[in-house]
Amino acid sequence: MKTAESALSAANAVVPKISVADGIQKHADGNSVFIDVRDGLEIQETGTIQGALKIPRGFIEFAADSSTPYHEEKLQKDAEIVLVCGAGGMAALTGHTLVEMGFKNVCNVGGFSDWKENGGPVGT
Repeated sequence: MKTAESALSAANAVVPKISVADGIQKHADGNSVFIDVRDGLEIQETGTIQGALKIPRGFIEFAADSSTPYHEEKLQKDAEIVLVCGAGGMAALTGHTLVEMGFKNVCNVGGFSDWKENGGPVGT
């Protein structure tokens, strides 16, 4: 039977966790699509990674599927995608969903507070 722990374990097995330093470098390189999967209210309170798409975890399938009217054009199967959330768990689960949908280059940079504390670029 699926549990929160087993779902997170499965997600972490297929979605690499990168360090904030690596995430900041990817951001500086400008070749990655950053996505904050937190609820919009939380992002409004704290900000997010500069230039990150704001796509809640519960909406990612619609934004990632090119056959829906809600498709986000920046979400291409070969794009390098870096996910962030509050602590890393939701980003891992979202990444697992994207991998299951055929995305090839997805990683988890963890929680936004770590990003901010380590000097990562912040926006609204």
